[in-house]
Amino acid sequence: MADVYALLDEWLANVKDDELKAELVALKESGDEDAITDAFFQDLEFGTAGLRGTLGAGTNRMNIYTVGRATQGFSDYLVATYEHPTVAIARDSRNNGELFVKTAASIFAANGVKALVYPKISPVPTLSWAVRDLKCSGGVCVTASHNPAQYNGYKAYGPDGCQIASEVADAISAAIARVDMWGGIKTMDFDEAMAAGMIEWIDDDCLDRYYDAVLSKSVCNLTPEEVAKAPLKLVYTPLNGTGLIPVTTVLNRAGITDITIVPEQRDPNGDFPTCPYPNPEIREAMQKGIDLCREVQPDLLLATDPDADRVGVACADGDDYTLITGNEMGVLLLDYICRMRAERGEDLSRKVAVTTIVSSAMADALAEDYGFELRRCLTGFKYIGDIITSLADAGEADRFIFGFEESYGYLSGDHVRDKDAVNASLLICQMAQDYRLKGKNLVEAMRDLYEKYGYYHNKTVSLSYPGAEGASKMAGIMAGLRAEPPAQMAGLAVEQVVDYAEGVNGLPKANVLEFDLEGGNKAIVRPSGTEPKIKIYIFAKGDDAASADALIERIEADGRELLS
Repeated sequence: MADVYALLDEWLANVKDDELKAELVALKESGDEDAITDAFFQDLEFGTAGLRGTLGAGTNRMNIYTVGRATQGFSDYLVATYEHPTVAIARDSRNNGELFVKTAASIFAANGVKALVYPKISPVPTLSWAVRDLKCSGGVCVTASHNPAQYNGYKAYGPDGCQIASEVADAISAAIARVDMWGGIKTMDFDEAMAAGMIEWIDDDCLDRYYDAVLSKSVCNLTPEEVAKAPLKLVYTPLNGTGLIPVTTVLNRAGITDITIVPEQRDPNGDFPTCPYPNPEIREAMQKGIDLCREVQPDLLLATDPDADRVGVACADGDDYTLITGNEMGVLLLDYICRMRAERGEDLSRKVAVTTIVSSAMADALAEDYGFELRRCLTGFKYIGDIITSLADAGEADRFIFGFEESYGYLSGDHVRDKDAVNASLLICQMAQDYRLKGKNLVEAMRDLYEKYGYYHNKTVSLSYPGAEGASKMAGIMAGLRAEPPAQMAGLAVEQVVDYAEGVNGLPKANVLEFDLEGGNKAIVRPSGTEPKIKIYIFAKGDDAASADALIERIEADGRELLS
């Protein structure tokens, strides 16, 4: 492990930023060994998700120095790879977002990489769009997705609009490692770089082209007369993030105008004051919206996370509101898209849908029923984006109809190569209109699909391992599971252990273990690539909802014990 005290002294000697300097002085005076170790025991790892970490001073923190070093390494890679490199840059509503964007743009400019910057906060999908629309060599989005307020991050993109591939991440990481933090970073004044034409604002025309692309992905077959019979009433929350303008703009253009915004979560705010974890997967983040729904009585509650690449939904269910899971929404949307296309007489046999190894097995049942090809990839939407790119490169982009992952990410077109909550919000609302004409909401529609295809239930359990000690424990747990995998879980025999670190079905190697249980049930264990967590993905199928849920509880109990 690094000499954390020597690094603390090095930073104290070199840091010029007053706020970070004060934090370092306080850290030194405190003598808090755990805090000092956590700030300096490692460099923030630059991987396919770029950087992500808590804000603050230190090598293991998001600050202008770690962002600067990463940007210098990315610049070196771009300059070595492209003759006239350009990069698109965006940010969400997180704290220090504008500071990090200007820091990065100034460094790119000083290195001869022209930076095209969104002037206001903007969702992840609009960055993916801009990279391809403006023919850039790469992209950066300053965001930490749905992490708590103390986080920020730096997602790096390739020229295809996907988050960078593993080999590119490795090349950039090697370039970053060669950068001297204190003397090896080129930079220039932001305003001077703009005057020199090395930094430019991205204009509204780019966003308008994105909106047009999203609207073109509608699969709705309803006539205006039918829509008029079932006007949709919506409560929407952007969770103090970037979704408000793009989501409402697209919905309004599609004729969905009865939208009530959750007032406490309307405006951008990097402190996310109404919920410590601005993640539409969890009820706490949705609670303000649910409270408003009790007054407004809408058809559904829609919530996008801070960078508007994920979307969550809740609907009335008796006296309460039920949150639709990511797997359930993925299945609902996949069924809706196939049903709409089939109604128009389309041949689905050549179509391709993509999901991940940790997403619902019900997608396979839909593929068998409708006749499309279902491909599974590793966790992370970049892998779905890679498949879309490979289809496009083969002149077969029209074969792709939908991609989803269980963590609330969806995409129905090739206009971007990352999950897109703006696109998904349009699809969800139009699907809700379709079901409203049938006298059902989306929770009731999902129950119909369970009755038709079987009760495929899922649950994702996240266990946290913070700090240096946590990172070591996570590695030990995974090593232990490989050395001595369980013989049974929940009283079910483990029929097969699949280790994705060895490469499976042509997929890239990954630190993932799959335990296939008798009866077609399974548990998948995977350390998070962006947080100090290990996740257990549980898959159970029952004769009814109660039996499936009971089995999930038993698998979860054994899984938690294995990871303790």
